[in-house]
Amino acid sequence: MFDPLKRFIKKWRASRDGGHQLDALLAIADRNAPYPERSEWLIELAHWIRRGRAVQPGALNPDANTEASRTIPAHTRIRYLLHVLDRNPAWKANVAGILRALLRESDGLSLLCDAGMPVHSGFVGAVLGRLEASLIPPAPNRRDLTAIVTLMFGSERDVAWIATLPTDLLIRIHALFDYAEDQDEPRDSTPFSLDLLAALHNLTCQISSTGLSQTVRSRLVAVDPDDRDTPGAHDTSDMRVAMEKQPFYRLTRAMLAVEAAHHAVMAGEPQERLLREVNYLRLLLDDCRSATDDVFAHLYRNGVSVDIVFQVERMRMRIVRAEHLLNAWMAHDDPHASARLTAELVNANHASQSIAHLMRSNFSLLARKVVEYSADTGEHYIARDRTEYLKMMRMAAGGGLVTVVTVCVKFAITGAHLQAMLEGLLAGINYAASFLLMHFLHFSLATKQPAMTAPTLARELDGVGTPAGVDSFVSSVTALMRTQAAAVLGNVLVVFPVCLAVQLLWHALFHADIISPQKAHATLLSFSLIGPTPFYAALTGVLLWSSSLLAGWADNWFVLHRVADALAYNRRLRLTLGAATADRFAHWCRANVAGVVGNISLGLMLGLVPAIVTALAFSFEVRHVTLSAGSIGVALGVLGKSALKWPELWWAVAGVGSMAILNVAVSFALAFYMAARSRDLRRNAVRSLRGAIWQRLRRHPLELVWPAKTARKAD
Repeated sequence: MFDPLKRFIKKWRASRDGGHQLDALLAIADRNAPYPERSEWLIELAHWIRRGRAVQPGALNPDANTEASRTIPAHTRIRYLLHVLDRNPAWKANVAGILRALLRESDGLSLLCDAGMPVHSGFVGAVLGRLEASLIPPAPNRRDLTAIVTLMFGSERDVAWIATLPTDLLIRIHALFDYAEDQDEPRDSTPFSLDLLAALHNLTCQISSTGLSQTVRSRLVAVDPDDRDTPGAHDTSDMRVAMEKQPFYRLTRAMLAVEAAHHAVMAGEPQERLLREVNYLRLLLDDCRSATDDVFAHLYRNGVSVDIVFQVERMRMRIVRAEHLLNAWMAHDDPHASARLTAELVNANHASQSIAHLMRSNFSLLARKVVEYSADTGEHYIARDRTEYLKMMRMAAGGGLVTVVTVCVKFAITGAHLQAMLEGLLAGINYAASFLLMHFLHFSLATKQPAMTAPTLARELDGVGTPAGVDSFVSSVTALMRTQAAAVLGNVLVVFPVCLAVQLLWHALFHADIISPQKAHATLLSFSLIGPTPFYAALTGVLLWSSSLLAGWADNWFVLHRVADALAYNRRLRLTLGAATADRFAHWCRANVAGVVGNISLGLMLGLVPAIVTALAFSFEVRHVTLSAGSIGVALGVLGKSALKWPELWWAVAGVGSMAILNVAVSFALAFYMAARSRDLRRNAVRSLRGAIWQRLRRHPLELVWPAKTARKAD
């Protein structure tokens, strides 16, 4: 058959007539051919059906004048295929024999149970498996339906036309499977309905096994959390009763009862028992789905592990698949049931081959948890009324005062002319110490806020489906812009004059400058708007966002591994500090771990990343608005009043203005993008929210400068 197939492919490429292509394909169909050749033939037939250019229904089949035939090319081609087969009984007998042999000789469980299901136990293994599958497609001689379906339906668009097949086509397709069935055909095959039942049994066993594993069982609340201190609340007998009430424990028994009832029906008993057992199985599957949601809620509250999310997500996929198989098995007389099941299997098969789909499904919950830390912390950095606005100004002024010391120490480090990596390390330690001091003194560094406050706004995205929710979100964005302007203003109005005063005082006391005039002039030139300053400021915004990401990860890790409980009940700490002090220390660590990690990581990144990037890729320097404003203050004190007439000074001032905008905009955009992805927000929704924000700013522009009297606090 290989030679006819090759000749057909040549004719296929040379011909533009869909009818002639189909005639050539049907003419070489042979139900007695070896399995690989029959598989290749089916794949070519599927490719003919899936082709984008439709066969004109009026030209090829005068009877195919339905609306569906005119709108969906695949339906038109299938209708024409069946019309041609009806006119050629020999071709139809061969096609029907090939279809029956496919179901008879292929492993159906591989498609029903495994298609779309990750087979690896961990996230990394699933990624590697999908990479391997993308590089090495399945061979057509594999005797399982998954390989055939993968090769026949290679586009996600196939799902739509399969699911919408009209009733008349479905009836004719089902009848094609029974056409011209020979008496000498093998009879040792299992009916497809029994394959469905076996696949359902397989899935329920897998669901029950995962649900009873320690990973899931430990995250299902068996005892009311309010009763955790009640004597006997964690007694083993209570846990045993709770286990027996779990749907995962009862699922396998329910499946066995369904199979027993099915055998009884096959023996001639009424169907009432089968319907009762099937309804109970449906109820348990629904309870398993709810239990899976509880596991995800527990992960969200108590820390997210990618591998755990992967395993639980796979269990939820199996629950959904079991429900689909059960529906198809019970509705075997409904032709649309098989079409819906086929479409679901094709869709799941495509999803199982997509690495992007795996990333989205496994990291969305992790992203939501990571930004949640920033949401709780960032709420304290949004001024929603005048009292909070003035408080933010005071916090920013304190942050600017601390930055004065940071700037002076930075010039001392750079003046030592150390090796680049050592200089970067010392600068990072300087920044980290300053940021930690601000953290514990409750001061504010302006450009750190967007990365912390954007997720707070993202939490309000849950309510943007209503006009009130949109109004609340827009009000929060306006408050964030106003607060950020106040923070930048508070930082700069303190750090610039104080750095100038420190330089003048240093010169008056010691008759020397903090930096040399050459260094001061070079500092002004390096901050100029004409140059790489905007690019450096944007990259600095990326570092600001990265620090908030690390802070959220640290908070998630601390909660996931229950470090606070380990500290509170640590034997040595309790003996040394006492139980009460150890408990307070654990709570203090829980409250500050993310802030400490975020500030230390930001400081080290601002110091080390420029040195590393400069050594490996391109020249990069940190451009932070507060640090740069303080540096200009020192440089102006060194150069004197004459510098006010220099264009270099004013270009540097313009550069600092660009730093304020880009530091804030880039870090805010990245943080908000991650938070929006964690909420699965669509582009149209983002676009409408952006329009609402601009409309508010046009109507009330003064809200960007000073909060209105009627401004209310967020609930």
